[in-house]
Amino acid sequence: MLDQVRLYTLLLARIALGVIFLFHGTQKFLSGVGQTAAFFESAGIPLASLAAPAVATVEVVGGVALILGAALPVFGVLLTLVMLGALAFVHLGNGFSVGEGGYEYVLALTAGTLAVAFSGGGALAVDTLWQRRRQPAVV
Repeated sequence: MLDQVRLYTLLLARIALGVIFLFHGTQKFLSGVGQTAAFFESAGIPLASLAAPAVATVEVVGGVALILGAALPVFGVLLTLVMLGALAFVHLGNGFSVGEGGYEYVLALTAGTLAVAFSGGGALAVDTLWQRRRQPAVV
C-alpha cells in the first residue's frame, strides 16, 4: 500500500514540477526571447543572447520530460543547473523570502526536481516503462 502511495505521490510531484517549468519556459518564448535576453543581460548573466533561448528550451523540454517521466536524471540535472543560475544571478542577493525576490521558490524547485529526477519517477514514468521492456525475461 505504501509503495502505491509513493508511486502516485511521485507522479503528482513530477507533473506539478513539469507544469511549472513548462509554463516558465513557454513564457520566456511568448514574451520574446529578446526580452528574456535583455533581462538576463541586466542580471549579469554571461552570453545572455545565447543563455535566454537555451534556458527557455531546457525549461520547456525539461518540463515535458518531467511530466512524461522521461530521461529524469538528465533533465533533473539540466533544470537544476538552470535554477542554480537563477539563484546565483537573480535571487541570492535578495535574501530568502520569495516576496522580496529571494531564493525560497528557486530552492524548492531545485530540491523537488532533484528528488523526482533520482527517484525513478513514480507511476507511469516513461523511464520505468522503458526499463521494464528492456529487462530480459526470467526463465
